[in-house]
Amino acid sequence: MKLVVEQAAARWYKEQMDLSNGDALRIFIRLGGDGSVHPGMSLGITKDSPRSEGLRHEIEGILFFIEEDNLWYLEEKELRISFDDRYEEILMKVV
Repeated sequence: MKLVVEQAAARWYKEQMDLSNGDALRIFIRLGGDGSVHPGMSLGITKDSPRSEGLRHEIEGILFFIEEDNLWYLEEKELRISFDDRYEEILMKVV
């Protein structure tokens, strides 16, 4: 399992969420949305501190993490977070 956050996405989150170096963002599972892995579930993101991190990726001074109890969502896959310049939006893709 792997968590990859591309630099452009990290910069976007830092700007949009007014984050500072040392801040952390938790990626979590939520009901609803159009998740590609589990129907009726998708991923969300919120500013938070890790309690029991399962995966982490630090970039642009920001820690992105998934708690250990949410790792089942990835099913031994990789989560890649990128920024789509054309549509100016974040993409979360499980591959």
